[in-house]
Amino acid sequence: MADVQAQLQALSEEYQKLQQELQTAIDSRQKIEAQRQENLGVQKEFDRLKDGESIYKLAGPILLKQDKVEAESTVKGRLEFIGKELERSEDHIKEIQEKLEKKKGEIIQAQAGLQATGAAPGKAAVKA
Repeated sequence: MADVQAQLQALSEEYQKLQQELQTAIDSRQKIEAQRQENLGVQKEFDRLKDGESIYKLAGPILLKQDKVEAESTVKGRLEFIGKELERSEDHIKEIQEKLEKKKGEIIQAQAGLQATGAAPGKAAVKA
């Protein structure tokens, strides 16, 4: 029975680690999505520009004039990269969620095994 309780404790700790990993992955995905939204906003601004208007890029404390085609190309490239990162991030989140579900099933089985031995989790069995 002590083995089952130790196994249950280990499974519980692994489950908590997976939950933390999932939260970290979700936070990362949210940051990537924020970058995507920012770049989409920049792309919309480019669409509003009239011919002959200047585009400036902030490089440190200096504003540098930039060619519109080059700037649009840079933003388009960023959006493609961000799209791939979002896809990778979502796949990672799904993978962690699947691991969590599997671990949850293992915990339920361990709890059932512990209950089958006649003791509730955290209580010692009484021998007659």
